[in-house]
Amino acid sequence: MKIGELATRAGVSPRLVRYYEQQGLLAPTRQANGYRAYDEQHVARVIRIAGLVQAGLPTRLVKEVLELEDAAADERPSCPRTVADMLAHELTGIEERIACLSRSRDTIRDYLARTEHAALLSEREAAPA
Repeated sequence: MKIGELATRAGVSPRLVRYYEQQGLLAPTRQANGYRAYDEQHVARVIRIAGLVQAGLPTRLVKEVLELEDAAADERPSCPRTVADMLAHELTGIEERIACLSRSRDTIRDYLARTEHAALLSEREAAPA
């Protein structure tokens, strides 16, 4: 598939796909005419990359995480101490953001439950994810 279809299926822009490639996060094959060619594995990888970036990981750490996941899938030992230190530091930040989001969610849920908008809360909780 071409870059536009990959981007659409992964829910990102073609420009972001190119950026991921520039950062070494994605390696498409090249056709004889030089066009990028992608497959289903690329779709899953772009979705994974976008999810990690949206979770707050910088692309330099996304690359490390993807390499660790690839190594684990191949049952290869990996993760040098420097990478482990970076990941531990990043994990602290992620946990702090999760705690902040959880507090915000609880505050909003409590507010809605105590107002005439309680029905909105009930509808949201009943809706499938």
